[in-house]
Amino acid sequence: MSTVSTAATTADAALKQAGDTTAPLPRRAVDWRLRFGALSAIWGFSFLLIKVGTHGYAPFQVTFGRLLFGTVVLAAAMAVKRERLPRGTRTWAHLAVAAFLLNALPFSLFAYAELTIPSTLAGICNATSPLWGMALSLVALSEDRPTRVRVAGLGLGFLGVLTVLGAWQGFSGLDARGTAMALLASLSYAIGWIYVRRTLAGTGASHLSLTGAQLLLATLQLAVITPLFTSMPTHFPLLPLLAIAALGALGTGLAVLLQYGLVAEVGPTTAQMVTYFIPVIATAAGVAILGESLTWSTPVGAVIVLAGAGLTQVRGRGKR
Repeated sequence: MSTVSTAATTADAALKQAGDTTAPLPRRAVDWRLRFGALSAIWGFSFLLIKVGTHGYAPFQVTFGRLLFGTVVLAAAMAVKRERLPRGTRTWAHLAVAAFLLNALPFSLFAYAELTIPSTLAGICNATSPLWGMALSLVALSEDRPTRVRVAGLGLGFLGVLTVLGAWQGFSGLDARGTAMALLASLSYAIGWIYVRRTLAGTGASHLSLTGAQLLLATLQLAVITPLFTSMPTHFPLLPLLAIAALGALGTGLAVLLQYGLVAEVGPTTAQMVTYFIPVIATAAGVAILGESLTWSTPVGAVIVLAGAGLTQVRGRGKR
């Protein structure tokens, strides 16, 4: 989720995705495919956790708690590695915008969306983020021209999403407002990644430092917004509170660390393909745990989505 949230970089061209120009990272002890799977599972279950959290708390409160717990995890990681927050007024200004586009806005939109739509549908909408990103990159990133195979893969992935939604039935039974919020959240992720790539490349700060600052700023943004639109809870339901804590510590804090590590090791495009596996896991979790409905189009659409994800990872000669 990203639905990124959501980039760390190495010394090659992919480094510019998040502005970290430090030396390439050492070889990881845990294979990147295992970390890819763990990240998919964490973000897949995040939509279930959002749904559970909104059963006891207002959407802005869910988002604030998520960001707060996530920031604590990042702060602990920075303390262990003795990292400092980035410097420079301009860097912090760009990070504030990134925090809004990649964290505060999409997290809040998903929380509000899940008041009226199933967690399974929210997870599926999240899979449209690479599609938005590909379309926007044609305009905003002249150096990132997609190949025909990648475009075909993204198109196939989008077809899979439409299959899951039952587009041939006119999307009957869907809540238009909630679905639109979830799609706007995915669009916000795509805009945020492009903004980061254009403004934070070459800052010299580590990806951990930039991420910690970004989550801190997003938490402060929600700390200001939440009291304006919600009232203090009169009681604190335990299960929703635990869901929010897990959503923040795992779905935001740990997941961000995994995501940046993957971007640094295998490149942003491959790492971003985790988005396509999220709806499969979100659907399974929603059906098995929350009892949400499942039709034949969901598994069929999931297969199409995965096929599209595979095509988007195909590279031409000389490309990573």
